[in-house]
Amino acid sequence: MDANELLKKVRKIEIKSRGLSQNIFAGEYHSAFKGRGMMFSEVREYQYGDDIRDIDWNVTARHNKPYVKVFEEERELTVMLLVDVSGSREFGAVGVEKREMIAEISATLAFSATQNNDKIGALFFSDKVEKFIPPKKGRKHILLIIRELLDFEPESRGTNLSTALRFFTDAMRKRCSMFLISDFITADDYRQSLSMARNKHDVMAIQIYDKRDAQLPDVGLMRVHDLETGRDRWIDTSSKRTRKAYDRWWYDRQQDMSEKLHASRVNYVSVATDEDYVKALIGLFKNRTQK
Repeated sequence: MDANELLKKVRKIEIKSRGLSQNIFAGEYHSAFKGRGMMFSEVREYQYGDDIRDIDWNVTARHNKPYVKVFEEERELTVMLLVDVSGSREFGAVGVEKREMIAEISATLAFSATQNNDKIGALFFSDKVEKFIPPKKGRKHILLIIRELLDFEPESRGTNLSTALRFFTDAMRKRCSMFLISDFITADDYRQSLSMARNKHDVMAIQIYDKRDAQLPDVGLMRVHDLETGRDRWIDTSSKRTRKAYDRWWYDRQQDMSEKLHASRVNYVSVATDEDYVKALIGLFKNRTQK
């Protein structure tokens, strides 16, 4: 992608995602992510109805009358995007490429975080950690992440979720909110690393998939190219047995993903590349606020 085309795509995504974050997601995001807890704000004189557990005994002793500590919600969060940049993200048969939808969703989450005065960072992974962008605030930082999402070329094309999750858990010492964005087409068993990440951080997952990932079309003999291994194979899609076996493979994969995410208490949504991701993200936020 040349520089001019890249800038146009970045600008287009910025306009769309900024508008969504301001007009649609602002309230939902704010409700879903309420901050890490309460932080000290000030000391004032005790008033009728105040909790006696908030009395500051040192100040009370000095002034010879009761004073209480006042706390306010700690709003600032750190939000991390763990983004799958393996070869399969280049697939786009129905709707847009996975790469483009991943960039749009990531940008929408990033601008929503900015509206909430949160820091945003990113970790790109394949079957290894490809790039780590430390969390910061500001529009320039978000645009850097978007540019990288659109133009980044990984050194490896495979997928290993466990490697990314372990690196994230070790690298982020303080609790943060993390979005794991992937098509979840991987052979590794990431259950343990996901549970470890969830025990330390607030983890959510967003699956991006193409409907051709889920179902083979009946078009006769078709050559299939694996974007991660580079291997080609011929498949007779006119065979009902072949199509049924493929359907079963996808069903089993989805069940395995769902089981792992539920076991680790991770909220998730699945979005096809020809679907509107707005409803899916709002549903994800609302599901969190109801817990």
